[in-house]
Amino acid sequence: MSKKTVTKLVEIPTWLEFWRKNRSNMKVYDMAKVEKVSEKLASRVSMWTGDITQLDIDAIVNAANRSLCGGGGVDGAIHRAAGPELTKKTITLAPCGVGEAKITGGYLLPAKYVIHTVGPQGEKPGKLKECYENSLKLAQNNNLRSIAFPCISTGVYHYPAREAAEVALNTVKKFLEENGDTIDRVIFCLFTSSDQEIYQELLQKFFAID
Repeated sequence: MSKKTVTKLVEIPTWLEFWRKNRSNMKVYDMAKVEKVSEKLASRVSMWTGDITQLDIDAIVNAANRSLCGGGGVDGAIHRAAGPELTKKTITLAPCGVGEAKITGGYLLPAKYVIHTVGPQGEKPGKLKECYENSLKLAQNNNLRSIAFPCISTGVYHYPAREAAEVALNTVKKFLEENGDTIDRVIFCLFTSSDQEIYQELLQKFFAID
């Protein structure tokens, strides 16, 4: 991968930075309905639109299938970018249950590690929550300070995008509140304009700041 395509963590604005810069042009969520968070907490999450395989951070999350051998969408893109050694490794870790998470090296990716999690098919909030929780716990247990999530299960698994974002944001917020400073940054890596609109609105709900 060309170094020109790599995006480093310092290049990605935090939610606090994004909010301050863009709030005058944003459709503002009804702030009376939410509980405000600290600026410190709002600085630990980001919304970023781009190719997750280009991120030069500690870990990216792969929305994998149970076989962990690659597939379509983000799963296939990560396996292609990481090279064949990734698939050789993931096959030894399979099968992976829905909601579980397993970790490998990043191989040819800029990211140091890949955390593979299997999302639910259809709208199953409990299992989707487990995907985010178990991925974050793996990152924490391996002393990884930055992690990026794709929109798990919203592709061929047909989880409604807005409802999936609610689960993702609520789970990440709770984890960051309960686990101190073990993770510095959680990035929600988006691909479509509709996902951007959803996260831009819901980040105001879950990470509201004055």
